[in-house]
Amino acid sequence: MVRWVYTRFAGWLAVLSLVFLGMTVSPAQTQTTQDLGGLARLSGALSVETSWRSLTITLPLTQPVPWRTRLLADPPRAVVDFHTVDWTGVDLDAVALAGAARALRVGQAGSGWSRLVIELSRPMGFTEAGMTTDPDTGAAVVTVRLDPVSDAAFAAQAAALTATTDAAGSAAEMPGPQRAALGQRPTVVVLDPGHGGVDPGATHRGVTEAELMLTFAREAATALRRTGRFDVVMTRDSNLFVPLEARITVAHMAGADLFLSLHADALEDGQARGATLYTLSDEASDEASAMLAERHDRDDLLGGGVDLTGADDVLASVLMSLARTETTPATERLARALVTSIQGARLPMHRHPWQHAAFSVLKSATVPSALLEVGFLSNDRDRARLTNPEWRAQMVQALITGLDAWVAEEATQSALRRR
Repeated sequence: MVRWVYTRFAGWLAVLSLVFLGMTVSPAQTQTTQDLGGLARLSGALSVETSWRSLTITLPLTQPVPWRTRLLADPPRAVVDFHTVDWTGVDLDAVALAGAARALRVGQAGSGWSRLVIELSRPMGFTEAGMTTDPDTGAAVVTVRLDPVSDAAFAAQAAALTATTDAAGSAAEMPGPQRAALGQRPTVVVLDPGHGGVDPGATHRGVTEAELMLTFAREAATALRRTGRFDVVMTRDSNLFVPLEARITVAHMAGADLFLSLHADALEDGQARGATLYTLSDEASDEASAMLAERHDRDDLLGGGVDLTGADDVLASVLMSLARTETTPATERLARALVTSIQGARLPMHRHPWQHAAFSVLKSATVPSALLEVGFLSNDRDRARLTNPEWRAQMVQALITGLDAWVAEEATQSALRRR
């Protein structure tokens, strides 16, 4: 299946400043992965399709590149940024415009990004956004769809998309050498409520994973901030679809000390129960873990809009593995601390409380990252607990205890390394 991977190398690798989006290629095509992040060009005509409501933009590219979406107001505009597309020879005059699309513009956006701007006749929001790649040629196709929204919804989505690319802390984008060590300053936590918008996640008996995890994340963020020991950034604070690349970008731009993705899935047999911590591994702990990772990636990345059946995965080069050398032990200590605190609070956990799977949302090379299945909507007892504010408060307190323990351990490890 297609995996998008966004990485920002730190320390001695920071000079590379590479940004990767995962691609789909066959084993015979793996040599082409070295070109990822290079200059892409349009391999065909840019197209604009309109219906009585929606607007769909399709861009065929010679290769996959990192990309992001945003909305701008006054006048309403939809923006797609690429790192980087060469627009030389693009004939926008040949593109037939109709409906909500009033004009198209392309150009450079600075810092190695190029930009496509769609000027809209009325407020519209992104409802689908995806990139697919051809396993034989390595060519890519980006497709975005916009649908009418209210002025208020347009403003909310514009603010959320801006937050994922800009406002997560321009001053903290790459923490400088003056940044105090963990334990001597507030710990920067990025909470990632899974799914959202066109992707509700698991749905069981009227409860949706996206809405429930947004509620839980808000409660956790409030409690963490009240301690005075944590600064919290959320990948989304409303019921919006946020692409995977943007979720990981938030962590990097915020200078995150850790990234915690929150989920409450549903399995067909309804037997799985209890909280489960997942950390990254190419080898899943079991078949259920592999299935969850596949579903989360498919839904979170593309909002259910693209069929990914039968595609292969390629991680973005050995450099990512090198960059994770320092991050992996911290991630393992994070998972261990959270499992210990949840068990210590006598909250139910899965019989295998710490598992491994290839969740793409955990593939930051420089930020310790974990995914927490707070419980399973498909289990009656878990669902009752998840929808109970008092039980959620207990889980939030357990997370705070675990994070405090992790910060203390990281401070100790840092002191030992300085000796």
